[in-house]
Amino acid sequence: MSAPTTTPSTTSYLPEGLPIPVPEPDGLSAPYWAGLREGKLLVQRCAHCGTWQFGPEWICHRCHAFDPEWVEVEPKGRIYSWERVWHPAHASLKNHGPYLAVLVELPHAGLVRMVGNLLGDPMQPVQIGAEVRGVVEHHPQANPPYSLLHWTLA
Repeated sequence: MSAPTTTPSTTSYLPEGLPIPVPEPDGLSAPYWAGLREGKLLVQRCAHCGTWQFGPEWICHRCHAFDPEWVEVEPKGRIYSWERVWHPAHASLKNHGPYLAVLVELPHAGLVRMVGNLLGDPMQPVQIGAEVRGVVEHHPQANPPYSLLHWTLA
């Protein structure tokens, strides 16, 4: 399994001041965030029926078995949808637009979809179905440390 490309901790796609992504108080998404810190993309898969799912849930969407497993998947997919974002959704994003948000479908993980930023020129042409690969941006000096998954054209 190829790991996502990682970016040096000195570079950051997003500006400082955004909230740090942390797992919910019940820890549901903790394995996802821990996997990113290790450079791995983890997605839930039901051990009982094999259904893939994302975002994280305590039960399988299909058979309702408890505690779906976290499985490492290759960080490659296709753009399912996208948007060029001009309006800052947070005060820290003022003067940081536009940027590209993509909905990426993972064909090798049951077609689950994940939202992320598309790296590169924010004015680049974007095509539905274009192949992308994951890029993990690490922030080890943050408190708490965290990593983010972005996408780049393959």
